[in-house]
Amino acid sequence: MINSVILKAVGFMILSALAFTVQNGFIRWVDHIPTMELVFFRSFSSLLICLLLLKKMSISIPGNRPSWLIARGVVGVISMAIFFKAFQIMPMGTIVSMRYLSPIFAAFMAVYFLREKIYSMQWLFFLIAFGGVVMLKGFDARVSMYGLGLAFLTAFFSGMVYVILRKIGNSEHPILIVGYFMLMGVLVGGVGMMWDWQQPIGKEWIVLLTLGIFGFFGQYFMTRAFQVAEANIVAPFKYAEAVFTLAMGWAIFDEYQTIWSLLAIALIISSLVGNVWVKKTKEKLS
Repeated sequence: MINSVILKAVGFMILSALAFTVQNGFIRWVDHIPTMELVFFRSFSSLLICLLLLKKMSISIPGNRPSWLIARGVVGVISMAIFFKAFQIMPMGTIVSMRYLSPIFAAFMAVYFLREKIYSMQWLFFLIAFGGVVMLKGFDARVSMYGLGLAFLTAFFSGMVYVILRKIGNSEHPILIVGYFMLMGVLVGGVGMMWDWQQPIGKEWIVLLTLGIFGFFGQYFMTRAFQVAEANIVAPFKYAEAVFTLAMGWAIFDEYQTIWSLLAIALIISSLVGNVWVKKTKEKLS
């Protein structure tokens, strides 16, 4: 019988995936809006929520390690901006799936910066994921070399975020970490959109202002899931976002996926799930 704690954690992760999927759908709806403008609005609402929560919980805003918090925010904003740019030229399900290559980059960076090791079985899963990317590029004409480059870049910077978060550890409250991220997004996006502003029309204002709300709850429920249960149990359900986004792309935005594209995405996701399982299993045995 499945433990009720595990069910609760899985429920949190599914809610997180749904929140991020809605956010992805909104981004697709307004993907004609310039990238920096999207970064600003995505960050603005989330920042307001974070500030309210930080005040309510009486958490010191400077934090204990402000330099690392700023670094996490800057790197996160770079990843977000590239992700939004990729959204404009690639199917949403494809770019979301490829963004999850970030654990591979994180693993390589962790070897150098955190002195962590890569186990032999992880190399096998990395090769399977790379094979999925090659298959996706070869069988989907909508995936250009430019789009592929953007996907790798957003995954690379997301992987860097994971390493920075490991450096921060438990020294900072999760809301404060997200708050710094959103602050950097407001600053960078706010300055950037001064040179490339497009006036939102009608319901686009509502979509832009609610982007950050769904993004915040996506991050919140994901954090709660990892707090409730072990990462190797919860992490695989994180990839439900890719499945939900694929379904949304097909049902709402008429973004078809060929059998080969779906197989390639399945290879990428399954290899990353396998990577999480191997790493956590080996760490328990060591």
